[in-house]
Amino acid sequence: MQFNPLIPELSVADFAASLQFYTEVLGFKVEYDRPEHKFAFLSLDGAQLMLEEHNGNWETAPMEKPLGRGINFQIEVRNLEPILERLRAAQRPLGVDPRPDEYQVAGGARKQRQFLLQDPDGYLLRFCQAL
Repeated sequence: MQFNPLIPELSVADFAASLQFYTEVLGFKVEYDRPEHKFAFLSLDGAQLMLEEHNGNWETAPMEKPLGRGINFQIEVRNLEPILERLRAAQRPLGVDPRPDEYQVAGGARKQRQFLLQDPDGYLLRFCQAL
C-alpha cells in the first residue's frame, strides 16, 4: 500500500461508532488497525484517513462537538450513488443535498457533483464525483 502525502487523523469520541459509520455506511475499507489503541487506517477510492479515539495525545484544546470546526474534507470518489444509498438506508441526514458545482482552477474549470454531511463527531465531509 502506498501512503498519500497528506493523511488526516481524526480524533473521535466513540471509536466503534465512528468505525461503523465510516466502513458500513460510507464504504471505507480498513487497511489496518490497532484495536488495543482504538485506531484504524481507512481508504476509499484512493482517499486515506485515520481514526483514533481521543486519548489526550495530539489535542490542542478541549474536544467539544462539533469537532473539526473550520475544515471540510473533500473526498473524491468514482461514484456517489452507493454512498448515498447507504446513507439513505441508515437514515443519515445530509447537510447539503447532492448538486453539481463548478470551480475555477488553473487552466479552466472543474465540474463535480457533491454533497455534504457530518460524521458522528461533527467533522464535515464533502464527497464529490468528477463530471
